[in-house]
Amino acid sequence: MPVFDNLLADLAELKPIRHFGRISETRGPRLMAVGLSGRARLGDRVRVRTAGGAALEGEILSLSRDGAEILPEGTVEGVSIGDAVEHLGLGLIAPDAGWIGRVIDPYGAPLDGRPLPRGRTPRPLRAAPPAAARRKRLGGRLATGLDAFNTLLPLVRGQRIGLFAGSGVGKTTLLGQFARGVEADVVVLALVGERGRELRDFVDEVLGPEGLARSVVVTATSDRSPLARRRAALTAMTVAEHFRDEGLHVLLLCDSITRFAEAHREIALSGGEAASLRGFPPSTAHQIMALAERAGPGLDGQGDITGIFTVLVAGSDMDEPVADILRGVLDGHVVLDRAIAERGRFPSVDLSRSVSRSLPGAATPGENAYIAEARRLIGAWERAEMMVQAGLYAQGSDPLTDRAIRVWPKLDAFLAGTEAASVADSFARLRRVLEG
Repeated sequence: MPVFDNLLADLAELKPIRHFGRISETRGPRLMAVGLSGRARLGDRVRVRTAGGAALEGEILSLSRDGAEILPEGTVEGVSIGDAVEHLGLGLIAPDAGWIGRVIDPYGAPLDGRPLPRGRTPRPLRAAPPAAARRKRLGGRLATGLDAFNTLLPLVRGQRIGLFAGSGVGKTTLLGQFARGVEADVVVLALVGERGRELRDFVDEVLGPEGLARSVVVTATSDRSPLARRRAALTAMTVAEHFRDEGLHVLLLCDSITRFAEAHREIALSGGEAASLRGFPPSTAHQIMALAERAGPGLDGQGDITGIFTVLVAGSDMDEPVADILRGVLDGHVVLDRAIAERGRFPSVDLSRSVSRSLPGAATPGENAYIAEARRLIGAWERAEMMVQAGLYAQGSDPLTDRAIRVWPKLDAFLAGTEAASVADSFARLRRVLEG
């Protein structure tokens, strides 16, 4: 009976036999354990029980004839030679519909002080994406509640886009607007390496009760270990896959891939991998691409995962390693510009540097004509802006520039629209701007 599902799931987690090893050596922040041969596998979880009674969990980084090398999740102070090491196995999670509306950590534990039900089917954190030859095509256009994304940068079901932004340009606010406004059955948010004081503000103010009511928030704050921070993104993707397999449309918001990559860098360097790619190890590219490929359309009979991944770009450097890797595997990218934010327009989307690869298929021929016209006018304004402001442009020199100057104030206001009732409503406003 469903009433017993959670109890049965808890009973399934009980192990009649537990396997232990011993700490044999410490190597800086890493530990060596013996006695787990034939049992330990790469990526398995372990728990170290110190003589003082404390418990320290970690993950197996490497295996050798000498034993298993462990990267602990906390400080190794208090650990001594001979301390017991319990083998926990793979770090599975068991998502459940009862997770919607909740805030959890990367290990599936609640952070809001209330009991959290456990699903009946544990899932690994690393899973293969749907078979490429059998995946569905991208679906229909989604209403977002934002005029710019309803028209010029459309988002379609199953699409994966990147949100490239520096600090303080409105990225967090835009994510909250997506979480509240994009058409989806469930929203899964991964907050990777966020400042601890900002979590409550994000959940209460940015996401709000309306957004939280349909969301699962997975978070690992900046003080957590790199294992926990990397796992936050993996856990969020696994939760999204659970709901996708139930036939639901999932909106996955991952903030940020940069912190995910930085956490992986710490782990990989601790495991002895050499640094390259401006300090990132070679495995970073595979980690990012493997995560992104798990989002997107599902197989026939499944739902879809529409993914929005943020990247922190310092100094608007779109060619830094994480941005460059992610941009190559996504279906579009959106650039938020500091200069636009500083003059007070939010979302601060730089349209000339942003693209949605769902076009032109996501729009009708008439809508594509309006999109192309808007982009032409924005481009003309950007080319002439300095001359206009300096008083060097003479009216009548270029008909396109003349029109761009007349239309720009209303077009700029349109790009800031956040109360779009529907896609059709947004296109009606864009048409009035262009024809007015």
